[in-house]
Amino acid sequence: MGDQIRPLQPGEHAPAFALPSANQEGTVSLASLHGHPFLIAFFRGLHCPFCRRQVGQLGGLQPALRAAGVETVAVINTPVERARMYFGHRPTPALLLCDQDCSTHRAFGVPRAEFLPEDSREQPAWPYRASMAQFEAARINPTGELPEALHPMAANPVLNAQDGFELNETDQAILASHPTQLVGHFLIDADGIVRWVQIEARDGPNSLSIFPNAAEMLAAAGSLRH
Repeated sequence: MGDQIRPLQPGEHAPAFALPSANQEGTVSLASLHGHPFLIAFFRGLHCPFCRRQVGQLGGLQPALRAAGVETVAVINTPVERARMYFGHRPTPALLLCDQDCSTHRAFGVPRAEFLPEDSREQPAWPYRASMAQFEAARINPTGELPEALHPMAANPVLNAQDGFELNETDQAILASHPTQLVGHFLIDADGIVRWVQIEARDGPNSLSIFPNAAEMLAAAGSLRH
């Protein structure tokens, strides 16, 4: 739990990165994006149906963001070969980057929930020190697609079945390696400075899989002009 850093804040420099792309050739780095504002979102792997939906929303928003002078980048916790196969059938205009180790998630300070032992005397401090009881009590239905609010681990298979999405061995391995990774959105200006941040479930696990909506992202992009 001690190795996590807080999320980057407005006014701080974005860290350097270089990641393989799933929908263009080669790798994309912070240096290659320099000079152009961009919205970068860090997601869980393809096993997460809510993340797949948000990637789709970002793709739909890409023309409006580009009109505002902002590029759109999605970083997915999935090996590039798996991402190319999936998004080959579901193309998106958003730039798709792959980070199967969540190294850039960590560099930007996107938290991952870690659970205190049952006999721990430490006080929970979501999401860095979470109690299992706190997580088990969570109920979510962020997109309104579920028949009722469900525990997050119960909601995922319901939507995956609804989507006809079957986890393969790669998806299962990513889920096992990064089961509690959260999602973060960062708006970076042309000089590489963070200007806007949204971190998933800041106020507790009942807010899991609630992500910024189109209006919020467009407002953030518009603020760069002022």
